[in-house]
Amino acid sequence: MLIAPSLLSCDFSKFGEEIERMDKAGADYMHLDVMDGHFVPNLTFGAPVIKFVRPFTDKVFDVHLMISEPLKYIDDFCDAGADLITFHIESDSDPVETIEKIKARKVKAGVVLKPKTPAEAVFEYLDLVDMVLVMTVEPGFGGQSFMADMLPKIKAIREEIDRRGLDVLIEADGGIGAQNIALCREAGVDVAVAGTAVFKAENPKQAIEELKAL
Repeated sequence: MLIAPSLLSCDFSKFGEEIERMDKAGADYMHLDVMDGHFVPNLTFGAPVIKFVRPFTDKVFDVHLMISEPLKYIDDFCDAGADLITFHIESDSDPVETIEKIKARKVKAGVVLKPKTPAEAVFEYLDLVDMVLVMTVEPGFGGQSFMADMLPKIKAIREEIDRRGLDVLIEADGGIGAQNIALCREAGVDVAVAGTAVFKAENPKQAIEELKAL
């Protein structure tokens, strides 16, 4: 299980140092949530901020676009240093065109599902992507409670990936911590996004180690 701390839970006044802190704590990916205030009811940061904090770590920048028109901004996020870009299939951009644009920039691509979107909605894109991100909360804000009823969806996607013999990671994001990470792993999750469980811990390194052990 890989752990991707959600920078949404960090102290934005020390963004670069917070990334360094997570790097030293053993994070595998840095999960960066980009919100436009339109697709989701919150605003965070865009490509220029990601570009400024990119030098603080060599770890994978896992950029999650919660924006209405991701296709328009793919070049910006690739130029900023994204290693992996995930976008919502519920967005206004054509999924295949968006995946192809990301891949053309030699960046890994993934699709994201909101809680109300069924597992089957991503099946037609599994041959094209490197990752499927399943939201286990309603996207938009950190600190929400984990939705256990998303576990069957994760399991269905995992079974379809395995049935087709594909090399596609499953990531889960939202309310993940010590109390439910084992359930996520059991359902087929490869990468767990953890926000408050890591950032609010007295010892983030220990918190990440415990999550991996569980």
